[in-house]
Amino acid sequence: MRSKFFSLLALVVVFSMLLSACSQAATPAPAAPAAEAAPTAAPAAEAPASQKILDAVKARGKLVCGIHTSLPGFGYLDADGKNRGFDIDVCRAVAAAVFGNADAVEFVPISAAERGPALQTREVDLVSRNMTWTSSREAQWGNFTQVMFYDGQGILVRTEGGFTTLEDLDGATICVTTGTTTEQNLADAFRERGLTFTAVTFEDTNAVYSAYEDGRCDAATSDKSQLAAVRSGFANPADHLLLDETLSKEPLTPAVPAGDDQWHDLVSTVLGVLINAEELGVTSANVQEMKTSENVVIQRMLGSEGSFGQADLGLSNDFAVNVIASVGNYGEIYDRYMGPNGLSFTLDRGLNNLWSNGGLIYGIPLR
Repeated sequence: MRSKFFSLLALVVVFSMLLSACSQAATPAPAAPAAEAAPTAAPAAEAPASQKILDAVKARGKLVCGIHTSLPGFGYLDADGKNRGFDIDVCRAVAAAVFGNADAVEFVPISAAERGPALQTREVDLVSRNMTWTSSREAQWGNFTQVMFYDGQGILVRTEGGFTTLEDLDGATICVTTGTTTEQNLADAFRERGLTFTAVTFEDTNAVYSAYEDGRCDAATSDKSQLAAVRSGFANPADHLLLDETLSKEPLTPAVPAGDDQWHDLVSTVLGVLINAEELGVTSANVQEMKTSENVVIQRMLGSEGSFGQADLGLSNDFAVNVIASVGNYGEIYDRYMGPNGLSFTLDRGLNNLWSNGGLIYGIPLR
């Protein structure tokens, strides 16, 4: 009897285990959803590679560059409606490096306030638009590359106003572009000196100078290079004075979207080529013959011997030849628009001379 009872009990236990197993098979275990999600994990892992900016640029067949269209010398439209200027040639240099064609660029006009969002959303591959490199912009907007123009903030006034110093502007009205470092610098400079002013702000830079010309403010403020550019376009430039005071440091630097080291390094290297080419005496006129130069540094830059990381950047070994042949070296670009016979105006290079000539322009070694 006792033996039969334990046999029956064993059957009940086995039967219960079978029922439990069937129940678990019918109802997915907690681990099952993770197993179901596995197929979607692979595309997510592949996403960063598909978002490489260089790959996107090549697939598109052109570089998308955020620019200014109304700042003489830097970014403006010529009489034929063609984009011209120092910053424009920076874009063209990058296109020449990637495609061997400096015209493979789509220029996208953006306002000062749109520069950060355009980088953050990757609306553009590059912003080359008289933009100051600051710590907060580096943290929030994107990655800055190579300083291409050292500037400082100044103030433009009418000679008839009798203003000669910043203190003379105590209580004045000053036109300024909002959303820029210029606006903050102005407030800081006046506060430090215990002065007051009334800011007349505009999002569009053109509106700033139109208001100034119309007499809506006593002065206008921006980078000194920009003020010099704008003054050159006034009906009577001699009626306007650029004060001697410099309110800030303004290292103007092209920037790229954050998160893509290869693209950042590529753009920085292209800009370094422009600077090194001037230092080495390689120009748009002699670049082809310089490929056979006995100078090993020139040979390396032009791809005739060795390398300086071209393959890692996704560029051809001789990309520098295309860059220099298309836009010239740094000095050629500067002189084209702001030299003694510049297309826009004449502005002494000052800090924008090569380091070997008393300036701050210094390209990283190409090796």
